[in-house]
Amino acid sequence: MSELINKINETLKVIQEKTSQKYEVGIILGTGLGGLIKEIEIEHEIDYADLPYFPLSTVESHQGKLIFGKLSGKNIVAMQGRFHYYEGYSMQQITYPVRVMKFLGVETLLVSNACGGMNPLFSRGDIMLMVDHINLLGDNPLIGKNEDELGPRFPDMSEPYDKKLIALAEKVALKNQVSVKKGVYVGVPGPNLETRAEYRFLRNIGADVVGMSTIPENIVANHMGIKVLGLSIITDECFPDSLRPVDVEEIIATAMKTEPKMTLIMKEVIAEL
Repeated sequence: MSELINKINETLKVIQEKTSQKYEVGIILGTGLGGLIKEIEIEHEIDYADLPYFPLSTVESHQGKLIFGKLSGKNIVAMQGRFHYYEGYSMQQITYPVRVMKFLGVETLLVSNACGGMNPLFSRGDIMLMVDHINLLGDNPLIGKNEDELGPRFPDMSEPYDKKLIALAEKVALKNQVSVKKGVYVGVPGPNLETRAEYRFLRNIGADVVGMSTIPENIVANHMGIKVLGLSIITDECFPDSLRPVDVEEIIATAMKTEPKMTLIMKEVIAEL
């Protein structure tokens, strides 16, 4: 077995001391978006520090726990806090939890993030369903020797975010009178926010929103055959001609204000899987 498979087995051994349950749905909660945890019937939780080979969250608002339980009648495993490239972790470290989720039985992954809106039709507090992405992080979690047991050398990315899940999320949003947008997410390394010229460039290449996460996890999920639904909360408006300073506290506050709507969508999507 490869070194990566051996590491995954070590992590699974610790998890299986708590639970032997299979978990069909995985959830990754982004900046300011940890409130969904309150909706979960928690059966077990493990600190990242207690899981072999898991990085530690260093970002404000990311709790750093792996949560196991039930949500909308489904067995779910949720990351309360994710990892980012700008924290100094490798792409392989950032995506390691997704690898572990696959071995726990996860077939569907719901990913959330906070992002900056560049599409002039989008406003602060909007929810966007991710239909595609542009990877400008400057790295890829699949670089290096391919793990053939986990997925193909050249995984297809023609549908990185599952069309059926997007349609289901739209249906759920409509039923609950929650307005949602659809668009393209561009991932950049961060941690600084972008300049006016960078926002113009990112908009011109086809992006609707910009963020610093999600894409590595999506690539690895696709590599392993996991279907992905991505939800972005637009926490600030990044229009070059009217750009103003924004701080992290403001971003988190906007995310938390919009989160109940996103939580409702996620809960009902999971119920209908």
